Amino acid sequence: MKQSPIFSKTYDLLTWLIPTTTKFPREQRFVLARAVQETALKFQERLIEAGMNKGADQESALQQADIDLTKLRFYLRLCQDLGFLKPNQYRFVAERVAEIGRLLGGWQKSLLAK
Repeated sequence: MKQSPIFSKTYDLLTWLIPTTTKFPREQRFVLARAVQETALKFQERLIEAGMNKGADQESALQQADIDLTKLRFYLRLCQDLGFLKPNQYRFVAERVAEIGRLLGGWQKSLLAK
């Protein structure tokens, strides 16, 4: 698996996101916090799968990762709208997710160019 910045950026996102979501109100830790954590972890798993596969399997894993990233964006926006993330926290995480999205898009485009 080639090392790409997307792997380290996603790892950094997870190391910030997991402790942050554990500070959500108790009734939301098992609903929204869990959904955010599971979606982010699933996204990382899809990247690993894509990095270890070739051809159609790699493309499929990247498409699924793109779907997971879209879900994560939705959950994070919901967290912010419900007041579980402060505006500066949301800005921070939204910038990181946008950067990861650009890296993912670049990876997908590089496969199409082959």
